[in-house]
Amino acid sequence: MAGASMGLQVPSLNVCARKRCRLFWVSLVVLLLASSTRVAFSDSKYLVGLGSYDITGPAADVNMMGYAMMEQTTSGVHFRLRARSFIVAEPGKNRVVFVNLDACMASQIVTIKVLERLKARYGELYTEKNVAISGIHTHAGPAGYLQYVVYIVTSLGFVRQSFDALVDGIEQSIIQAHENLRPGSIYVNNGEVIDAGINRSPSAYLNNPTEERSKYKYDVDKEMTLIKFVDDEWGPIGSFNWFATHGTSMSNTNSLISGDNKGAAARFMEDWFEQNNSASSESVQNREHELLELAASFGSAPGKPATKILSVAQRVRSALRKADKPSFVSAFCQSNCGDVSPNVLGAFCKDTGLPCDFNHSTCGGKNELCVARGPGYPDEFESTRVIGERQFRRAVELFNNATEELTGQIDYRHTYLDFSQLEVMVPKQGGGGTEAVKTCPAAMGFAFAAGTIDGSGAFDFKQGDDKMVGGMLKAPNEEQIACQQPKPILLDTGEMTLPYQWAPSVLPIQILRVGQLVILSVPGEFTTMAGRRLRDAVKQVLTNDKNEKLHVVIAGLTNTYSQYITTFEEYEIQRYEGASTLYGPHTLSAYIQEFQKLAGALVRDQTVEPGPQPPDMLSKQISMLTPVLMDTTPLGTNFGDCSTDVPMNATYKRGSMVSVVFWSACPRNDLMTEGTFALVEILQGTDTWVPAYDDDDFCLRFIWSRPAKLSSRSHATIEWRIPQSATPGVYRIRHFGAAKALLGSVRHFTGSSSAFVVA
Repeated sequence: MAGASMGLQVPSLNVCARKRCRLFWVSLVVLLLASSTRVAFSDSKYLVGLGSYDITGPAADVNMMGYAMMEQTTSGVHFRLRARSFIVAEPGKNRVVFVNLDACMASQIVTIKVLERLKARYGELYTEKNVAISGIHTHAGPAGYLQYVVYIVTSLGFVRQSFDALVDGIEQSIIQAHENLRPGSIYVNNGEVIDAGINRSPSAYLNNPTEERSKYKYDVDKEMTLIKFVDDEWGPIGSFNWFATHGTSMSNTNSLISGDNKGAAARFMEDWFEQNNSASSESVQNREHELLELAASFGSAPGKPATKILSVAQRVRSALRKADKPSFVSAFCQSNCGDVSPNVLGAFCKDTGLPCDFNHSTCGGKNELCVARGPGYPDEFESTRVIGERQFRRAVELFNNATEELTGQIDYRHTYLDFSQLEVMVPKQGGGGTEAVKTCPAAMGFAFAAGTIDGSGAFDFKQGDDKMVGGMLKAPNEEQIACQQPKPILLDTGEMTLPYQWAPSVLPIQILRVGQLVILSVPGEFTTMAGRRLRDAVKQVLTNDKNEKLHVVIAGLTNTYSQYITTFEEYEIQRYEGASTLYGPHTLSAYIQEFQKLAGALVRDQTVEPGPQPPDMLSKQISMLTPVLMDTTPLGTNFGDCSTDVPMNATYKRGSMVSVVFWSACPRNDLMTEGTFALVEILQGTDTWVPAYDDDDFCLRFIWSRPAKLSSRSHATIEWRIPQSATPGVYRIRHFGAAKALLGSVRHFTGSSSAFVVA
């Protein structure tokens, strides 16, 4: 693996005990050297700090955010979701915060409440002006954390657990980054990721001017921009990168919480950095009989009471076992992914196997039959791994070869805008000067209901359909119909206010600058060409046509969410992305105009008006999600007992699957934040079990189920696909959970399988 000999690895699990034994002496040396290291620190221009915290949320019964499928509810964990943050500061001057969420998108109400907490803790150090919170756009995380009605219909309203997990996790990740601030350097690099995305609406893209399209080799952006953080004392401590591809490798039939391809890439890169790649994987064929005898002495442990902290302490990456330096943090951030699918094999008809209709993405007129295929087809987990690994491998190359250092000032600009009535100056059609036009109140077109090749809709809606029918729930007036032309309005969300606002009208835009790096924080999903136009327009203002090298990146789905932004030409075609461009055909022109104003203020060191404040509607939220009433097990069994154990004297080869089923309880009783529901332990010596894999590992799945919807009984199935890198030895699988009694008290429990051999 690239970079394996760079001396960046920390000891593996097999030597962690020795490392803890050395911790006292390492700490003493650090204290003795502190004064001398301060002298070296003074050469750094920046302070850098990184943080990471669990935001997984409720792993049962909660609708997933992204596909808007009411029947798609959480029932376990593929791997955990995290908030990853960086802070960069000039000592005594400006600083910026960027938070990357393993979530579908940012939420206005989440952002508001995080900023309130930061103000209470730090005063005016971190505000809406210099804090950006961005989502990777996974479609496999819990929903219910946005405040506008249209985004919480399928989740049966607001879900407090989803919301709290995000607010708490974002705050904790920023606190970590703040407390980790130390002198350091930042390097930037970029390069192409060729095989991680295709354009899912090529007919709309082709409606852009031929001359404009001819400037680009591809119909999607394939460039990844990566920044590498290097602590003056510790060396490399993390990386963040921006690359455009949808978080839809996991399909709309999946029910396991997952960070999809970008979350997987982050997990792969953090583990790559931390692992000791020289760990032995020698054959144990000659010891297999001895290991089987040892395994036979460990039967399944019956379920027993446990403490809440136990699953946190047993986690493989537990903060309670942290060494003498911060953990490596790697984030794979989203960009202008609006029309980019990770399902790179293309779209095919389920009934015939033939390619879908080019213009409408239908099969015999049915959008439900048109489905895109990922590289691991028909295995969505394999597709997620492959697309994640392609991003990860490119990121490692860029990380290892990053030599351009960021230098220069840190600055930022931010404002709120009312996109329901923004006046925009655009070129007159046919030439001859400019004219004033306006954006519109939010509305969604018919093709929104058709869905995309990544997740189809229903009821025979089609992408690119130009039929005009009155809107559902509320009929749009003539002015709105004319403003949104040629969009046929399905939902006039911008003018729907019962029981409260259905869609946002006030949106934030923001620019963060660290030396040559410029981050454009946008509250939605820009298509490929829309993103190119925005980047070019801002870069032109910032450089004033000088030959200054800038790295301008778009951070999509940031600070709040307002669906899609297409070009004017793509909007005319009214595929899914155009139908979901809420504020009419001039939405992109409005963004370009207002971002150019922000960029101009940045260049001239001018302040900008804060604009109208977005609403705080937390007190208005309604929830119809049924609470957990109680958990039970059959008479004579305990929570944590095995209902299906591994076979006696079992030996498994690497690459095979181990599956164990436990009597369990609803995961909503305790989210196991910074803990784990599932654990694989390896035996060291003859009686010491050591954590090896948990539910934050791609290879381990926690699957929760109940025999009937209203049943108080449930099972936890833990599946471990044994990695090729697994150390041969004796293993067991363990489950952690929390059961709710009829009177409301929650009791934590744990249980384990019989031991088995991995050879």
